[in-house]
Amino acid sequence: MTLKRIGQQEIVLGIFVVLFVAFALFLPGFATTANMLTLLQNVAVLGILGLAMALVVIGRGIDISLIAALAVPPGLVLQMVQDGHSLPVSIAAALALALVFGLLNGWLIAYAEVPSLFTTLATGLFLAGLGQAALFKLDVVQWSEGMSGFERLGQGSLLGIPTPIIAFALVCVVVALLLRQTRIGAYIYAIGDNPFGARVTGIPSRPIIVLQYVLAALIGCFAGLVLASSVNSMPTRIFNSTMIYDVILVVVLGGIGLSGGRGGVFNVIIGTLLIGTMLNGMTIMDVSYSGQNLIKGVILLIAVIIDSFLNPRNEETAQQGDI
Repeated sequence: MTLKRIGQQEIVLGIFVVLFVAFALFLPGFATTANMLTLLQNVAVLGILGLAMALVVIGRGIDISLIAALAVPPGLVLQMVQDGHSLPVSIAAALALALVFGLLNGWLIAYAEVPSLFTTLATGLFLAGLGQAALFKLDVVQWSEGMSGFERLGQGSLLGIPTPIIAFALVCVVVALLLRQTRIGAYIYAIGDNPFGARVTGIPSRPIIVLQYVLAALIGCFAGLVLASSVNSMPTRIFNSTMIYDVILVVVLGGIGLSGGRGGVFNVIIGTLLIGTMLNGMTIMDVSYSGQNLIKGVILLIAVIIDSFLNPRNEETAQQGDI
């Protein structure tokens, strides 16, 4: 009862504060302005992906294909420009690919009623395979002269603030307005809380579910553009990395219940800051990559267990919209 009264959001915020203070006191170089900006810049893409995942999880789904949406459409931009196409045409083609990909995910989940976990796992593999087999000449798509100026999206700054941080903040504002100030946002929460009840009350559940996955794909594509412009390339094999688990960790650890209908942008911000602080501290302490994965895996398991206690699913809700 005490845990429910306090809430996971407050617990995670408290952990973040304690961890941040401990690192600031005992890790040399952690609390510097340069390191803080580096920390935020490094987790900006993760935070943007967390917002995309949040839109889906609040509606009682999950999107394992986000990393494919991160890698393939932005990689297509770089490849098309490299092949001589203009930047606007290349970006339009990438957005169209992301849009079709989101529509496919949404249709399979909403109308064909394939569970979102299996749908997005399959479509993510398909999109990644399509990119590697038909769209890209190399696994790492390089920057070209036609992309000149676009790198400011990932490497520029405004009033001393790196543009990836600004991009994350802008997406936070847009998603917050969508969820809290629009009818669509209210529908997403209603579907996540009780899918059958939402449908009975006249909410267009299936189109809203499709919209969730379209928005997730488009946000994932934007995150990929920020990433590509930050490193002047697109490592398309990032799909094979553990990044999707980091995204899920941000969402679940931040306090967005996997049972749906709960949470918001602030939860993603908290989860992103906590994961960013933890990763930055482990990097300064020279913890190996495998060691970091081990620690993240344990934390994710604990977060899922806590979520099952704070947001229990009774027999009725367990049969509705399972991921």
